[in-house]
Amino acid sequence: MPLHDPIPYDDDAESPDPGEAAVHEEMIATFATIQETTSGHYGHAVRGVHAKSHGLLKGRLEVREGLAPALAQGLVATPGSYEVALRLSTNPGDILDDSVSTPRGLAVKVVGVEGARLPDSPGTSQDFVLANAPAFVAPDAKAFLRSLKLLAATTDTPQIFKKAFSATLRGIEGVIESLGGKSPTLIALGGHPETHLLGETFYSQVPLRWGDYVAKVAVAPVSLELTALTGAALNVNGKPNGLREAVLAYFSAHEAVWELRVQLRTNARTMPIEDASVPWPEHESPYVAVATITVPRQSSWDEGRIKAIDDGFAFSPWNGLAAHRPLGSIMRARRAAYPRSADFRATRNGCPIHDPRDLSGIRG
Repeated sequence: MPLHDPIPYDDDAESPDPGEAAVHEEMIATFATIQETTSGHYGHAVRGVHAKSHGLLKGRLEVREGLAPALAQGLVATPGSYEVALRLSTNPGDILDDSVSTPRGLAVKVVGVEGARLPDSPGTSQDFVLANAPAFVAPDAKAFLRSLKLLAATTDTPQIFKKAFSATLRGIEGVIESLGGKSPTLIALGGHPETHLLGETFYSQVPLRWGDYVAKVAVAPVSLELTALTGAALNVNGKPNGLREAVLAYFSAHEAVWELRVQLRTNARTMPIEDASVPWPEHESPYVAVATITVPRQSSWDEGRIKAIDDGFAFSPWNGLAAHRPLGSIMRARRAAYPRSADFRATRNGCPIHDPRDLSGIRG
């Protein structure tokens, strides 16, 4: 548990900027530019970011018994078992060969969750949208918009140039990491180390309400077969879908076990809500396990899963319980942009996006 008492949630915890609405409109327009470009290339609409998926999985989430009261909130208020769908992805809005090495993402949909819902969230699931770094690459929506515009401007850049640029960035990042450092900017631009996707720990990066408190969440590997892949090299050169192939090979032989962990906010100064680029110090409030996610052996990639999960689902932190209301500038921007991106996919693909009541239609 944290070294200090968690700070209670307060409705005045956020401090929206007066110009945010204009930033949101620009962001929506920029996502539309990316999606118009990519759908023209592929003849199929994909997400504006995290377009390429590498694994589509089905498992169960088990809430732990005996949680401390500050942790036993919302989804994990009482012990229980839920179906869960997971989508592993990489960051860009275009579908690139895996040798263009970019940050990784994990989207989690916990199905059949009862309780008071967030606005415009009529289903019965709780989503978590995660990435493999403890903090977001930009402090707020205005700064992220600048990065998003750069992504939009380079969507049409030939892959040969992106591959060369990524290799250069990986080399520079490797030198920085050999000296004990890390550059989130270089990693975000294509300098992510060539490692196995399944060894990653994934973080919400930005805060959300945790019932009576505020927290960040993470999903961390705990089964031996997964932890053995943490930092493990994976050469994908000459393998456009090398990450997907590695995930498929893993789940043909092994189950996977992760923990859902929570980091409670205990210090308003060192754990800001509006600046998403600041990692919350783990020595002040460590991540604590509240549930276990188990995914059995299965096919992690097939046509049925592509239709059901990749095309049929939208993952958004604003899809869920009022007890887990997203907080801060980046989260408010997602509330504005994500539904428009999902609507674009549904309309172009002629495939309704829905919130599932169960996962019985997904084999495995």
